[in-house]
Amino acid sequence: MFPRGGDPPVDPPAKGEGPLSPPPQGNGQKAPTPGLPAYRAGQSALVREWELPFPLDVRRILSVQGRGRGDPTYRVDASGAIWRTSLTPLGPATLRVTSGTGPEGTRIWARAWGPGASWILDALPGCAGLDDDTSGFDPGDHPLIRDTARRNPGLRIGHSGRLLEALVPAILEQKVVILEAHRAWKILLAKYGTPPPGPAPAGMRVFPAPGVWRRIPSWDWHRAGVEGVRAETIIRAVTVAGSLERLTGASHADADRKLRTIPGIGVWTSAEARQRACGDPDAVSVGDAHLSNIVGFALAGRDRTDDAGMLELLRPYAGHRYRVTRLIGLSTARTPGAIPRRNAGSPPRRGPRMPVRDYRSF
Repeated sequence: MFPRGGDPPVDPPAKGEGPLSPPPQGNGQKAPTPGLPAYRAGQSALVREWELPFPLDVRRILSVQGRGRGDPTYRVDASGAIWRTSLTPLGPATLRVTSGTGPEGTRIWARAWGPGASWILDALPGCAGLDDDTSGFDPGDHPLIRDTARRNPGLRIGHSGRLLEALVPAILEQKVVILEAHRAWKILLAKYGTPPPGPAPAGMRVFPAPGVWRRIPSWDWHRAGVEGVRAETIIRAVTVAGSLERLTGASHADADRKLRTIPGIGVWTSAEARQRACGDPDAVSVGDAHLSNIVGFALAGRDRTDDAGMLELLRPYAGHRYRVTRLIGLSTARTPGAIPRRNAGSPPRRGPRMPVRDYRSF
C-alpha cells in the first residue's frame, strides 16, 4: 500500500511549451490543451523539460501509479528512468521520465510516443504533483509526522487524470492478497492490452479500451484468478467509462459519491482510485487490512486499531489524511524491541500471512 534521477534527453526540448449512466460513445474526458502537435506514425518522440524552484521527489510521487513488480504499465529501468503507458483520450501513449537536481531545485525531462503523446506530456505536471496544494497542511506537534514531513519536502500527491486505469486494478485488489491481484493484472494486460508505441521496455502493455474489458470471456477471468464478483464489478465500471473519466474534473466529494453508486465499489476502492487518478489528499483507504493498525501504531503506539480509531487519530489532519498516511509509510520510527524494518512505523507482524490463492486450474 505504501510505495517505495536521471539523464537528460538527447533531443532538444520542444518549443512553445447523480448516478452514473453510460455515454453513447467515447470516454467522455476532455483532453488537456495540447502544447505540441499530435503524434503521427513514424514521428520521433515529443520532448518536454521543466525546471522547478523547489524539491520534487518525482520517482516516489509517480511510484503509486505502479502495481507491483512487473506491472505492464509501469517500469523503472536500469538507468532510473520511469516508463509509463496509458490509453489517453487521444490514443495510446508511452512516457519516459527522468529527473535530477537543477540550479534552483528540480529538473524533469520527459519523452512521449504515440497518438496520445501530447496529452500525456500535458498531464505529467499534475501527475508529478506540481499542482498539489499543500498550503493547508499542518503536521502539528506529532514528532513522527513533523519530522517525516521535514525530511521529505519533495513528497506531493499527484493525479494521473485517468480514473478507469486506477479503478480496475483497485477492484482486482479487493479482499485478496496483493500478490494475487498483481498476478491477475499482469495476466489480463498481457492478453488484452496492446503493444505500446515507441521504444518501451519489453513486456509493457497499454491499458485495454472499455469495450475490450466488457468482452473478456468468463474463462479468461478465471484463468487470471478473478472470481465472478470482481469481474462483474469491473464490467459495470467500464460500461460507464465516459462518466467515470469526467469525475477527474469533479470535486473530491462528488467523485467519491458517484463512484460508490456502482455496485461493488465501496469506500476503500473509491479511495484507492481517487488517490491516484484525482490526487485527493484526503482519501483514506478505510477498510484496508493493514492501514488502521499501521496508523494506530505510528500515531498512538497501539498494536491494534480499528477503522473508527484510525479516523479519530487522523481527524486533526482533515483535508490531508491520505498525505499523512503516505508520510507514515516513509517514517523511520522504530518498534520497541523489534528488528528495524523499512517501514518501521508499522506495528510488529504477528501470526501467519494470508496465502496466495490459485484456483486457475479448477
